[in-house]
Amino acid sequence: MGGAAFLCQTVSAFRHDRRGNFGVVAAAVAGALTLSAGFALNIAQLSLTRSNLLNALDAAVTSTARDLTTGRIAEKEARGVIEAFLAANGGTGFASADQIVLDGLTVDKATGAVRAQASVAVDLVFPLFGQPTRRVSTESAALYSSRRIEVALMLDITGSMQGQKLRDLKAAARNAVTAFLAGQDKTNPRTRVALVPYADAVNTGSLSRVVYAERDGNSNSEPPRFEPKGVVTASADGFPSWMPDYTEVEGSAPPPDLCATDREGTLQFSDDGPGEAMINRDWRLEFCPSSRLVPLSTDETVLKAAIDGFRASGNTAGQIGIQWSWYMLSPKWRSVLPASARPEPRDDKAVAKYAVLMTDGEFNTGFAGVAKGENPRNQPGKSRRYAEQLCAEMKKQGIELFTVGFMLKEQNAKAVMKACASPDSGSAQHYFEASTGAELDDAYQTIAKNIERLSLTK
Repeated sequence: MGGAAFLCQTVSAFRHDRRGNFGVVAAAVAGALTLSAGFALNIAQLSLTRSNLLNALDAAVTSTARDLTTGRIAEKEARGVIEAFLAANGGTGFASADQIVLDGLTVDKATGAVRAQASVAVDLVFPLFGQPTRRVSTESAALYSSRRIEVALMLDITGSMQGQKLRDLKAAARNAVTAFLAGQDKTNPRTRVALVPYADAVNTGSLSRVVYAERDGNSNSEPPRFEPKGVVTASADGFPSWMPDYTEVEGSAPPPDLCATDREGTLQFSDDGPGEAMINRDWRLEFCPSSRLVPLSTDETVLKAAIDGFRASGNTAGQIGIQWSWYMLSPKWRSVLPASARPEPRDDKAVAKYAVLMTDGEFNTGFAGVAKGENPRNQPGKSRRYAEQLCAEMKKQGIELFTVGFMLKEQNAKAVMKACASPDSGSAQHYFEASTGAELDDAYQTIAKNIERLSLTK
């Protein structure tokens, strides 16, 4: 057989031989699967890195904007602060500090904006096409301004809070005060905090002068206007020193304590000041908590001393706590508050107002609309309905509401807290449930951070 013929025969035989096809195909498929899996791993790695870098840059830019707002740092220090923040957070696992680069930073005085771009070199898990690393980039922005913050903390001091629960609340509330007030210029403070502890009622302290005390058996649906008598001067605690002349208020008597219950009448679900109608102190109230509310303050010592003095007892009239939280944020109450505690007029660009509502159980006590002979301490339906309507009215006025349920078991309690919470915006959570003291503390710290971010408006 000639050489050419032998070659043709050999090629033909090889072409018709099927014994090695499975191995060849399997090798091709395995290679493709490996390539696809490696590509997917790289995509996941890059996506996670970009997300982590964005979170770190968001936090750095927001923190820097806050420091510029409060005057803690000068504009020329902004780059160093952001770079230090990114370097510190690079150790969280998504990159080493020397791989993160602040590519650009702009502090725009005209718009009050801080804009930053950052990138990080990523060592790929599955290098492809001779590229062992890829660079991931992202950007973030925040506004810095003179916008001020007012926060009312409504705190449950009912009987069910006795023992470890109250100790947990005190620790979390103290830490929250620190978080809200930290880092600001004391000569020009940006944030003020009010405390509204509640049980069957709210102890209004020096504001009891605007409370209308009902006589036995007389629940007046339209309380009189508060009309101060005599000369208005400042008392030792900074409150206006006038008192109402109870002899001139029909159906009223000097209050036996400092507490207020549900507001009654046509202004029940409003924040109108006492000059429009005083606040009721129902004649059936049997328990007045000893812990008094504290109007807006920047004094960390005063606020923490008030928290340390909390004593737990009584029932849960959460709607009355909500009511007074609203008053502490309302400019309509300026005339009866000390100068340092007067809420700012409503102006979204100048002031941001927040209320943080907390309970460990179902609201069950109410006085408004409860007929003589009925038990005010067994009114879960009215208490919940009043609470939800007050929350709705607060939201209409631009007050943002955060809610915290502590060791909640009742579905009704969870429902009212969820209904009162403002809708989540972006990553800013508004409703929290906590089962332990550590979780309660974490909830308040998260709220403090969310409020800071929201007030800076990315």
